[in-house]
Amino acid sequence: MSVQILEKNGKPAFAVLPYDEYKALLEVAEDADDVAVLARFAERYAKGEEETVPAEVVDRLLAGESPLRVWREHRGMSAAQVAEAVGVTPAHVSKLESGKGDPSVAVLTKLAKVLGTSLEELIA
Repeated sequence: MSVQILEKNGKPAFAVLPYDEYKALLEVAEDADDVAVLARFAERYAKGEEETVPAEVVDRLLAGESPLRVWREHRGMSAAQVAEAVGVTPAHVSKLESGKGDPSVAVLTKLAKVLGTSLEELIA
């Protein structure tokens, strides 16, 4: 690496290096950051603090299916189980899954908690 050190008041102040070498260093730093992010995820995943989402779930969501239905089925819950946990009727859950209902933020928040997902995932 060819670096030129520029001094200010007799002390190193700047390091100047060829642009190609700068880009290479930047790439190495970004790769190291990616490795650290993946290591932190792996650690949280091993502790049960993170989960992965199967491609089937993602595909269904991307295809426009009801996020409430997709997450409910992914969690292996019936509409009646979700309804009981949230404090609404199974018919209300069915109505929401079909897109005919207009749920309150409070109900959506409870649904997200019961299904172990975020509010944003249910309204996407």
